[in-house]
Amino acid sequence: MDFLLQPALGKPLWMWAVFLAVVIVLLVLDLGVLHRKPKPIGARESLLMSAGYIAIGLAFGAWVWSELGQQAGLEYVTGFLVEKSLAMDNVFVIASIFAAFAIPPIYQHRVLFWGILGVIVLRALMIGAGAALVANFEWVLLLFAGFLVLAGGKMLLSKGDHGDPKDNPAYRWLAGHLRLTDGFEGGRFFVRRAPQAGGRPLLYVTPLFLALVMIELADVVFAVDSVPAIFAITTDPYIVFTSNIFAILGLRALYFALAALTARFAYLKTALALLLVFIGGKVFVAEAMGWEKFPAPVSLGVTAALLAGGVLYSMWRTRGQGPALAA
Repeated sequence: MDFLLQPALGKPLWMWAVFLAVVIVLLVLDLGVLHRKPKPIGARESLLMSAGYIAIGLAFGAWVWSELGQQAGLEYVTGFLVEKSLAMDNVFVIASIFAAFAIPPIYQHRVLFWGILGVIVLRALMIGAGAALVANFEWVLLLFAGFLVLAGGKMLLSKGDHGDPKDNPAYRWLAGHLRLTDGFEGGRFFVRRAPQAGGRPLLYVTPLFLALVMIELADVVFAVDSVPAIFAITTDPYIVFTSNIFAILGLRALYFALAALTARFAYLKTALALLLVFIGGKVFVAEAMGWEKFPAPVSLGVTAALLAGGVLYSMWRTRGQGPALAA
């Protein structure tokens, strides 16, 4: 068992094994036990699921704190909060994709499950590339920081309209190059149909597959903000990857909890924009002051205050607008 003590990206293999084991167990429980049969997920159930994912993510952070110390623990929690808050904006985009493709609620969980698996792979590749860049070129952190400040400023000035997914050039290309079914084929992404003239059955894709692809492409766009944000908090690959993935794992539950309440979070985008500016700005402050790192407790405190302020102000300004939670 000595091989488990061998380092991988700065941490022993057994720590990576613990993380992967927790993720696999959560995925198996989610799809293999709790949601074996397709069914619509009500807001109350999704709120409980989301709370469970958040609790597990924070519990993992407590374990990180105990194993790696206070600095690592605070960086994990800060990264987790930032990634979870950015995921909330992703929820609104997913809602627009499902609406554009008229995805029935009974199949939405299936699309999101496979979508999240794809997101985990994409994030792993992007984080790996980011870690390699930061390890070899320290100035990349300043580039990330400058990008975050600009992205936050752009978000502050934007109207917040995500547009129609069917206007996306990627969708138009897919629709023009793939054989599409006219409607849904149960929960399947692909079907085979024999041509009218006879011959070998041809492969068709369903609207579920197109929605899945659009969700993956949307996450690539969000990762452009997300990955630099987490590297501006910490350059430890273990903290970067684990906090990112635990925040993403609860995205499905978060979607079903918040999709019907998007109007209640009208000012969250402003808080996220300010948060991106702060995360990028603190890198420049640390560089100017000659600090090795910006103080982690201050970073966590400002992050929590901005997010809590955005949520509470949104709920206050939009009170009375939210629909009742479904059972």
